[in-house]
Amino acid sequence: MQPLIKTLTEKKLVGHFIEMSFIENKTFQLWSDFMPNRKEIQNVISPNLYSLEVYEKEHFNNFDPNDIFQKWAAVEVSDYSTIPEGMETLIVPTGLYAVFLHLGPASEGHKTYHYIFAEWLPNSDYTVDDRPHFAVMNERYKKDDPTSEEEIWIPITKRN
Repeated sequence: MQPLIKTLTEKKLVGHFIEMSFIENKTFQLWSDFMPNRKEIQNVISPNLYSLEVYEKEHFNNFDPNDIFQKWAAVEVSDYSTIPEGMETLIVPTGLYAVFLHLGPASEGHKTYHYIFAEWLPNSDYTVDDRPHFAVMNERYKKDDPTSEEEIWIPITKRN
């Protein structure tokens, strides 16, 4: 499973976020709150959904599953001219990403992430960069269907 290395251009997102840890996973709650209200968001660029994580800078240097991070449910917009009440904005800055394709049910995503962080990254020419991590769920995403697909975007920078 080799990633595509892509330069992402800045993205403007609108959505909800919740603070959580890997031990206290609140992803279901986050998406349950977001999905009924996403139709209120204007200037949406595509039907793709974005699941993002914003970690503290040192998160990957001393990983602890109890560490708190922001988890987002969002969509991409062309501008921030109208933000629905209760929604937040997030800019994902331009930068280099390793893009992996997760095939299979979302419940098996941990296998793809294990490969990325335990096998691919330590043996690559890259390190994790301090920008949001995210998954893009397009029309091929079917949650727990074995034919489901989603793109996993990991921010990277060249090793020194």
